[in-house]
Amino acid sequence: MHDQVEEFNAYRAKMNDKLLAENNKLIKRIFNLDTNAFMAGALDVKTKELLGLVASAVLRCDDCVKYHLESSKKEGVSKEEVMETLGIATLIGGTIVIPHLRRAYEYWEALESLDEG
Repeated sequence: MHDQVEEFNAYRAKMNDKLLAENNKLIKRIFNLDTNAFMAGALDVKTKELLGLVASAVLRCDDCVKYHLESSKKEGVSKEEVMETLGIATLIGGTIVIPHLRRAYEYWEALESLDEG
C-alpha cells in the first residue's frame, strides 16, 4: 500500500516540476491560486480540504481526490469525517461517483497504513 502513495506523490512532484519549469505565466498563476485558496481564512484548512474532496469526487478527478485525502489526513481528519464527506460527494454526484468512492477508500487505507508501518 505504501507504493501507491509513494508512486502518486513521486509522479505528481515530477510532473509539477516539469510543468512549472516551462515558465508559463498562466500555469504558474493557477498553481499559485490553488495554493492560496487552501490556506486558512474564514474557513480553516481542514474544512477547505474536505470541500476540495467533495468537489474532486463529484468532478470525478481521482488525482484530486488522492491529493485532498492526503492533505486532509495531514490536517488530522478522521476516517469517519472522510467517510461522511465522501457520502455527501456521492449523494451530490450520484452513482457515477461510486467507482471514485471505491478508489478513495482504497487510497485512505494506503494513507492509514503509512501510520502503521
